[in-house]
Amino acid sequence: MLEGIRIIEIEALGPAPFAAMMLADLGAEVICIHRKGGTAPPGMAEQSILDRGKKSIALDLKDPEDQQIAQALIATADGLIEGFRPGVMERLTLGPQEMSALNPALVYGRMTGWGQAGPMAHVAGHDLTYIALSGALWPASAPGDPPLPPPTLVGDIGGGALYLVAGLLAGLLRAASTGVGTVVDAAIYDGSAHMMSLLMAIRQAGGFGERRGENLLDGPHWSRTYACKGGGHVSVQCLEPQFYALFLAGMGLDQDPDFARQHDAALWPELTARLAGRFAARTRDHWADLFAASDACVAPVLSPTEAADHPINTSRATWTTVNGDLQPAPAPRFDGQIKTPGPIPARDHHRAGILRDLAQRGLMQRDLARPHSGSKD
Repeated sequence: MLEGIRIIEIEALGPAPFAAMMLADLGAEVICIHRKGGTAPPGMAEQSILDRGKKSIALDLKDPEDQQIAQALIATADGLIEGFRPGVMERLTLGPQEMSALNPALVYGRMTGWGQAGPMAHVAGHDLTYIALSGALWPASAPGDPPLPPPTLVGDIGGGALYLVAGLLAGLLRAASTGVGTVVDAAIYDGSAHMMSLLMAIRQAGGFGERRGENLLDGPHWSRTYACKGGGHVSVQCLEPQFYALFLAGMGLDQDPDFARQHDAALWPELTARLAGRFAARTRDHWADLFAASDACVAPVLSPTEAADHPINTSRATWTTVNGDLQPAPAPRFDGQIKTPGPIPARDHHRAGILRDLAQRGLMQRDLARPHSGSKD
């Protein structure tokens, strides 16, 4: 879908490489400028799934010659992704003002926690920090439990990477029609707050307030997870009355007058406790089999490895294993086609081909285009 689009990625952490991976999954040519002599960030593999489908060149952005190569690459690009604190790219002479002078149509994507300006722009943070202050962490737990969402999903990926991708795509559309680039200021704080819009719409209708455990999606016995015998959990979320009726029938509770009062909040704690006892008496597999293909909206909570073995994945091929690495396939799909994840390059693997291309375009000195030993096309 993005064939012919070139994106330059400056190596960073978390949401920035994820956004670049997603653009590569969508067909863009993504060239990652890895740190010269560097190693993978803490907790990441040397050849990371987040680099799949990209090309790699290793540069020292503090070295004048390597800065020239980076500038030449950016001059050829439709978009750029960087994830440094505000001001770093400017100090490297690679900021949006300098780069837009070289490439007026450039869409310059900036990924931060707090944004490019404001009282906390230069303050360190992580996924939990940003969503704690944005309001997005507040509903992320069962009543009485400390808020804890799935790691990285709400902040780094949801509020960060996906908003950066949306901003870049919007900028690319405008640049294609006007020839004018833009600076995309994607902040995890902003994006995670924006993700609260659906809950705030529910709040307008009186179904979501600021006391956890009393809201439509975090208080009822029919909207939570339950522990099962022998370990494992099942999820239940049967909001609509017809689905709730199927759930009660499956649990053998369709004749119970208390359970018939689905929206009586005063009964929710007691009914939750009763359901917890029932679910704990049988295994997760028992409940999964009982409600398989049912509209009762009950499902086992699976790990990624278990998800890969589930029958739905047999047909969808959402999870796949490439060279021993379990990873999700590119999403979304177009015209029903399943795209295979691209190969994961070694750092600096594409140096020779990238430098040769720049020299052929007349964008850099020929002597800088000589490949280092061991590099490949």
